[in-house]
Amino acid sequence: MAANDDYLVEILRDVGLVSHDQIEDARAEANGEGVVEVLVKRGVVKQMDVTKALANQFGMETINLSDLKIADDVLKAVPRHVARKYKIVPVYKHDNTLVVAICDPLTEVETLDTLRFILKCNVEGVVATKEDLTSAVQRYYGGAEDALNTMLQEITEGEIEINPNATKKVQETKETPEDDTDAPIIKLVSLVIMEAYRNRASDIHLEPLEKRFRVRYRIDGVMHEVENPPKRLQSAIISRLKIMSNMSIAEKRIPQDGRIQINVMGKNLDLRVSSVPTTHGESIVMRILDKTSLTLGLPQLGFFSDDQATMERISSMPDGLFLVTGPTGSGKSTTLYSVLNFLNRPDRKIITVEDPVEYMLAGINQVHVNSEIGLTFSAALRSMLRQAPNIVMIGEIRDVETGEIAVEASQTGHMVFSTLHTNDAPSAVTRLLDMGIKPFMVASAVRAILAQRLVRRICAKCKEPYAPSESELRAMKLDPAKLAGASLYHGKGCNDCSKTGFRGRMGIHEILVVNDEMRRLIYEKVSSTVLRQRARAAGMRTLREDGVRKVLAGLTTPAEIIEASMEDEELTK
Repeated sequence: MAANDDYLVEILRDVGLVSHDQIEDARAEANGEGVVEVLVKRGVVKQMDVTKALANQFGMETINLSDLKIADDVLKAVPRHVARKYKIVPVYKHDNTLVVAICDPLTEVETLDTLRFILKCNVEGVVATKEDLTSAVQRYYGGAEDALNTMLQEITEGEIEINPNATKKVQETKETPEDDTDAPIIKLVSLVIMEAYRNRASDIHLEPLEKRFRVRYRIDGVMHEVENPPKRLQSAIISRLKIMSNMSIAEKRIPQDGRIQINVMGKNLDLRVSSVPTTHGESIVMRILDKTSLTLGLPQLGFFSDDQATMERISSMPDGLFLVTGPTGSGKSTTLYSVLNFLNRPDRKIITVEDPVEYMLAGINQVHVNSEIGLTFSAALRSMLRQAPNIVMIGEIRDVETGEIAVEASQTGHMVFSTLHTNDAPSAVTRLLDMGIKPFMVASAVRAILAQRLVRRICAKCKEPYAPSESELRAMKLDPAKLAGASLYHGKGCNDCSKTGFRGRMGIHEILVVNDEMRRLIYEKVSSTVLRQRARAAGMRTLREDGVRKVLAGLTTPAEIIEASMEDEELTK
């Protein structure tokens, strides 16, 4: 501790936390360390007790920052550079007074005076442990800033030169020369990717704006802005990423797609990279593809035992068409890959056709669509069927030709999996018919349709019961009297979930199983509304109803499922 060690030892002895003998034993063992530090290490006294004793001497309160969720407007009251320089965190404010956490009143009384001058308001202090305060500063004001600043200091205007006429594409490999990896701009790009992985981000967005170069991470489906590199480095960072993803750095007028394979913290990651020209430069989005999600079973994806049994039964059929629907980013591909992983056995031949191939799966033949050379979905699918596969996965049914081939394949002894962009399961039937596929073909081919959305999971570390509002109960169609013996939960916010109350995501699902009655209705070309009504009468749960089950199981919150299934509620009115 930065405070005078002897003075602090006297305080601890005066309040009866340590004895004379314990102090002498610690002093003999100190060997250059502080006596108080030795006492804490030996468990004679707790760090929080030391903090409280010190705070009492100055008439100050203590605070536990790990249990506190600080409001955004309070954090904005102290600029990032001030918080990191003086190692303080604002806790709350009222009127013209700002309360900040410090760790050492003995030496930081002057800090409070300085802050009053800088922030132009009254500043009061509370005391936190050094470890708690350090963690809070890193959590709220960014832990990568020091490393970032060090790298930026190494970069000068003339140090990075991009040849505008270069057209050679370079594939990033482990054999990158040593002097290359030492370049500051390469370190900076690696830092952005590494921090995204550490924060469990699914996407990295690098967006050129008029006066700044914005970097954002999508974490559990929500965008979070992080430390932005200087605008002057924009072109160098974008060029570096385009080289890594095997794009042409000379072409800046049209969108490009690429892929990066990189090792982060001992783990191999695939990044799917997209570049789009905008008003102020090229916007880059990198989707982080983590193969560990493919090894998850259906329960980890959010399927309850009854839906899991239905999924396994349908996917194990010898032929037919299984469709997964939902908007972009709803987890369709992850669900299909997990099903393929479940079906992947030596006695089955599985072929996929995708644009692009997202995950490389061992034991599965995967075809990457390339329209420039004529390898379209339909062309690839025709060739695939001559390979005599048992199971075929099509990335997406986009046109009538691909749809007809998929349907025909499902009727000739192949189990076909694919995706569609529709809001609910019954609408997938209407979509196929609108493409021009004949009703009798759809009716005989489709075995089941799964619609899904992603919702955030409640953090297990800070999960606690709470009372839902009347509007939430009405939206979920729950009678308050029926909740007498049940508890709903939400996340309080902790270090593990970065104070959000959520950690990870799972799916809510709507499974339409096509039985004889459904086939008759499809053949008669009834509307999706009628199809939905009859499916619900036959036992189909809607997205909202499946979400309510997961709320009652304590897995997510009412607000999450209400937002994710808003369209579903409109359809059921």
